[in-house]
Amino acid sequence: MTEAFKEKFQKELNLLSIKLEENQLNQFYNYFELLIEWNKFMNLTAITEMDEVVTKHFVDSLSLIKAVEDIGTNDHRIIDVGTGAGFPGIPLKIAFPNLKITLMDSLNKRINFLNEVIKCLGIGNVETIHGRAEDLGRDPLYREQYDFCVSRAVANLSTLSEYCMPFVKVGGHFIPYKSGKIEEELEAAKHAVFLLGGKMEEVETFLLPGTEAERSLVKIIKNNTISKKYPRKAGLPAKDPLK
Repeated sequence: MTEAFKEKFQKELNLLSIKLEENQLNQFYNYFELLIEWNKFMNLTAITEMDEVVTKHFVDSLSLIKAVEDIGTNDHRIIDVGTGAGFPGIPLKIAFPNLKITLMDSLNKRINFLNEVIKCLGIGNVETIHGRAEDLGRDPLYREQYDFCVSRAVANLSTLSEYCMPFVKVGGHFIPYKSGKIEEELEAAKHAVFLLGGKMEEVETFLLPGTEAERSLVKIIKNNTISKKYPRKAGLPAKDPLK
């Protein structure tokens, strides 16, 4: 681990009031190295500069602590839908080892990468699943089984809610990570969230450290069991979002 990596990361972690041990910092650095190595032969991320990976992937992922203050002290069960290269699920697991994390992605080659990361970093209580949210959201093994569903996937909130709300248990939360101005998107998604048994509670908006990038964590509580007709079959949530 380089001093530059350690110094920058710790400085930004301080802004989130997160303190990591040396071995956790090493795990993050090893994760960074694996990401860059695998990115040479498969498309995992367009962000490859060390400083940017620290801020825009690692710190951004850990910002969930702004919406879930007890994230570091409870053994929440969390599913990360459309995890891609493992964000936010793997950073959350490294920083908060108490969490039980499920990483879900529709591309098997990404799952292969994630399995390699999990093995190399020696982290336990992490499950990877290859499949589409529309299919897995109907599977009793995963449906309404999680305290939290998180996602940094790029999709409008109505579509993303249909992907994610089926995984959340009643009383749990779906928390999407959103970028930029989202007021119109929130308004447009209100009825979809209601149809899916949820209600928007609050939105935590902040700037990523050292950037002008505006981020929002939308806290959506699951109040009611979801209707059996959701999620609809694969492709429909994106093609025809709930209104």
